[in-house]
Amino acid sequence: MAKQEAPAPLKSLNSNDPTFITFINKSSQNAEAWWLDFEGKPVSYGAIQPRSSLQMKTFLTHPWIFRAPDGAKLQVNLSEVYFPTPVQYEVYGYPRYQPVYVTAPVYSLQEYCIRLIRSMVRKRDICKLEIPEGLRKDLSQAPDLLRDIQILAAKRSINGSN
Repeated sequence: MAKQEAPAPLKSLNSNDPTFITFINKSSQNAEAWWLDFEGKPVSYGAIQPRSSLQMKTFLTHPWIFRAPDGAKLQVNLSEVYFPTPVQYEVYGYPRYQPVYVTAPVYSLQEYCIRLIRSMVRKRDICKLEIPEGLRKDLSQAPDLLRDIQILAAKRSINGSN
């Protein structure tokens, strides 16, 4: 039986392997770039406007995640977490900035409606809405990046994948 590798932790590890990437925002909203540091804490690298990009020298073992201005999850190369790939070189030996695409996932109808209602209703007025209690609870629970990172780390330890 082949030995399976343990999943990479959801934090940066020391690496001497630089790589060069260009994050390209293909979504219709700003995309906040978050690097997960050596303790797994998110560090903001600012917002990338729609149809804009951010060039970055990073390292193979440095994970990245992206969020919309309202905290909603965005995908990076169709995943929730991006782990850089090895550097590629141009013909003359210069490193090539590899394109990495940030996109909005297909949100469920419930997720989309919750985002819309949150943008239109003040948090203190959510309790006044005539909606099922479960939806009211979902609306009152704002997106939380640190909680999302903990959930992603737990999924990775269970699934053993990126």
